[in-house]
Amino acid sequence: MNPSASITYWNDDELWLGFLDEFPDYVTQGTSFEDLKEHLLDLHKELTGGLVPNIKRHAQLELA
Repeated sequence: MNPSASITYWNDDELWLGFLDEFPDYVTQGTSFEDLKEHLLDLHKELTGGLVPNIKRHAQLELA
């Protein structure tokens, strides 16, 4: 089973923009949707690999 991450993305005229839903403060861009996905993969590696200090994350909280 391949790991996955939820993303939010949109096309803004000539650029594709998006972010990893777990890290909504870190937006990246690409010249195509495929290019954007490559940038998002790189961003995920940087954010989960400890290369970016003091990152903010988004998560779900289970309410009892």
